[in-house]
Amino acid sequence: MSQELLTGHVLRTYGSPFEQDPTDAVQIDTDGGVLIESGKIKDVGTASDLRASFPHAKLTDLGNHLILPGFVDAHVHYPQTAIIASWGKRLIDWLNTYTFPEESRFSDPVYAREIASRYLDLTLAHGTTTVCSYATIHSQSVDAFMNAARARGLRAYAGKTCMDRNAPTSLRDTAQTAYDDSAALLARWHGVDRLGYVITPRFSPTSTPAQLDALGALWAENPHCLMQTHLSEQTDEIAWVEALFPTARDYLDTYEAYGLLGENGIYGHAIHLTAREKDRLAETRAALVHCPTSNTFIGSGLFDMSLAQTLRVGLATDTGGGSSFSMLRTMAAAYEVAQLRGTVLHPAQLLWLATQGSARALKAAHQIGSLSVGLEADIIALDLASTPAIAQRVAEAEDPWQAVFPTIMMGDDRAVSGVWINGRPYNLQNCSSQDQNT
Repeated sequence: MSQELLTGHVLRTYGSPFEQDPTDAVQIDTDGGVLIESGKIKDVGTASDLRASFPHAKLTDLGNHLILPGFVDAHVHYPQTAIIASWGKRLIDWLNTYTFPEESRFSDPVYAREIASRYLDLTLAHGTTTVCSYATIHSQSVDAFMNAARARGLRAYAGKTCMDRNAPTSLRDTAQTAYDDSAALLARWHGVDRLGYVITPRFSPTSTPAQLDALGALWAENPHCLMQTHLSEQTDEIAWVEALFPTARDYLDTYEAYGLLGENGIYGHAIHLTAREKDRLAETRAALVHCPTSNTFIGSGLFDMSLAQTLRVGLATDTGGGSSFSMLRTMAAAYEVAQLRGTVLHPAQLLWLATQGSARALKAAHQIGSLSVGLEADIIALDLASTPAIAQRVAEAEDPWQAVFPTIMMGDDRAVSGVWINGRPYNLQNCSSQDQNT
């Protein structure tokens, strides 16, 4: 049975850095090691102890590089890959000008496969080993994503985006077809290898009460599945929801009324929450996802990170409303947003959000998100001196956290020096040929 021992600086997680001192919850072992066996983390400890205990393991000495869990991106739209960084729109205009025309192209299964492969190659190059994605209304867009993720051995999540109003005719389904198509895709993909299906109403404005009710019924029949949607992203969106649902207490109530609020619910953005919404989300143990580059890029607002003290909060790029595929850039944006709200986030909190925090949001922390014995070996290594600008700052660092922070703020795909998916080293150059043969 083959074993690989990774040695270097190792990120260890012992709790939530939002519920206790960040440096107690997350620590860096500067002489650490991680032993991989059969796709799992077999052991974690000091490099010397692991070398002595497993003398026949293949040794990969990463020196001063940081070994940590692969990044987990908890809210993305892979079909928006080709329109990332489009100029000058707020949410509703963004959808009508860029998103809906691009998503219409996914009626072509060949195009869907091309973008799914491109997206996963881009994100893997940035060290992201798990994503939770919206697809389009087309079933083949889910099939394309799942096949591409399966070819790469990824733990990944996706769902057909359901809309039956306030969208182009080519992107509308009905309450019944949303239920039927989602149920068929769930049966086809959920639990296959490392894949999970996610019930996916885009958001209340693009679903009639009948469709929300149908998807709530599907979730009630499959409570083990995740459900993802958007919540309180922009103030004009909230006003739109109020006009469409005049009897609802608030935005969250438009989901709760139809059975779309629960512990396995994942609510993206959640910037402009009322006190009642915050309390109800906490009561139901739902998860929120912070999308800082998107929130600033299209002018949505500043997320309140204090919610992480009472709620599961993950971190996400929100491709392509978000302006980067990189979770490093996303962590930097989260730091900047918190600064604008008067809070200084510790590097431990940022790395935790991008790994275990997002894994917890996806109810997957028992599988991924930390370097713990028995978990799946989705691991990355970061070169903490990947550019001259970063290296000159690291040279002055007085502790490991000061050495990590410049990479969080200025790093990109050049910092990713290694990726292991389910224990196997990942080679970007080989990925496309593997996908074509699947």
